[in-house]
Amino acid sequence: MCLSGMKEKITAQIKNIASGLGFSFCGISKAEFLEEEAPKLEAWLKRGYQGKMQYLENHFDKRLDPTKLVPGAKSVISLVYNYYPKKDLAQPNNLKIAKYAYGEDYHFVVKDKLKEFLQRIQDEIGDVNGRVFVDSAPVMERAWAKKSGLGWIGKNSLLLNRSMGSFFFLAEIILDLELEYDGPIKDYCGTCTACMDACPTDAIPQPYVVDGSKCISYFTIELKEEIPNEVKEI
Repeated sequence: MCLSGMKEKITAQIKNIASGLGFSFCGISKAEFLEEEAPKLEAWLKRGYQGKMQYLENHFDKRLDPTKLVPGAKSVISLVYNYYPKKDLAQPNNLKIAKYAYGEDYHFVVKDKLKEFLQRIQDEIGDVNGRVFVDSAPVMERAWAKKSGLGWIGKNSLLLNRSMGSFFFLAEIILDLELEYDGPIKDYCGTCTACMDACPTDAIPQPYVVDGSKCISYFTIELKEEIPNEVKEI
């Protein structure tokens, strides 16, 4: 079998493993420096949109270059794992819990699947080195998911998928194995500004840019101080 045919076969194997483990979508992109994202990230940090999330200022190079996370990296496998619940637990006049937090901590659930995924790649394909990631290292997961065709980046900066919206977790496996690569899809947002209009704290100052220091999830999760009074009543 020629090299191209072998890559195609192995890529199909990997996508079959992903499906068998319950991932809704699997896309693959070339592990290379995210040249388009570098100036965007730098400008975002300079504006102070990270608020007090100082960890976002660290490892600038690693965020943009997967070979600094996995030496000899050739491919980034991006994965979508659905979290939309069968039953909405929100009640009128009561506390609302984000849908992603209904079940067991996704870091453990998804990472266990990723570890099994990598082990199966090594068992079925051979001597492959890689690392798994689920919101646990300086990986620009939305950029990689966009690059591999899992969706497009919406004006609220979330990855959007035409069949699932944004109700899913993203995860990655970075490998030193060359594969067949997918490509990005078009941006379907068009002229819609629904997310910007609906944001209660005006945390989207311009399309595709979110001021993290104004986001409700920042106040309720990331900020280790009391929620500011002006936000409490929102």
